[in-house]
Amino acid sequence: MVWHLDRRIGDLTAHLRERGVLDDTLILFLSDNGGTAEGGPYGAMKGDQPGTADSFVQAGQAWATLQNTPFRRYKSENHEGGIATPLIAHWPAGIAARGEWSAHIGHVIDIMPTLVELSGASYPAEADGKPIEPMEGHSLVKAFHGETGVRGPLFWEHQGAAAVRYGCLKLVRLGRQRPWELYDLKTDRTELHDLAAAQPDKTKALADKWEAWAERAHVKPYPGGKGNAGAKNGNEKPADATLPND
Repeated sequence: MVWHLDRRIGDLTAHLRERGVLDDTLILFLSDNGGTAEGGPYGAMKGDQPGTADSFVQAGQAWATLQNTPFRRYKSENHEGGIATPLIAHWPAGIAARGEWSAHIGHVIDIMPTLVELSGASYPAEADGKPIEPMEGHSLVKAFHGETGVRGPLFWEHQGAAAVRYGCLKLVRLGRQRPWELYDLKTDRTELHDLAAAQPDKTKALADKWEAWAERAHVKPYPGGKGNAGAKNGNEKPADATLPND
């Protein structure tokens, strides 16, 4: 898969270069979000040869732990191991920086407003007479020019796992029946020191923000009923089905 990806990106950039538009084309590349623990502690493989059309391979929790190191947890959850991903922006005519790191915090919801701003487009308010939800994200154009201002809170929810990040503080939980955990990502990016009990006011304030967003963004009411039993498709896995050292 990596070989094919590398080859096709090369084909794309070569074609853009031949047309003389590569330098004025914004290319955004980001990875998927975290290794997945699906497949059990040691993974699973079906089929005679991995990579063939009839094969089915899952890396499993042991490899996912290594893939996500030093961050905790896995894809489908909202600790850093499940949501942190790098973003590469390539645009020689629009980005002066070359090979530099940016500390700006972004989200996939920022891609749409970025493209709308750069293209001079306008985001519609309705389609076929029905209202469209406004964009949730913020344009990354200023970040491309080195500005890293403070943004508003970011929210997550997936099959009961949830989180909210505001500044350096992040509130996260593994399931609807699990307690909130609070981390200061400026000093504890690997989420090892839970501050929820020591800072109950901040924990409640962030939890209230998440609850208000969940109502506004139609996360609630949960499909199928209340609690973990109401997870989408009924497939929310037990949050404690993990290796002993997590």
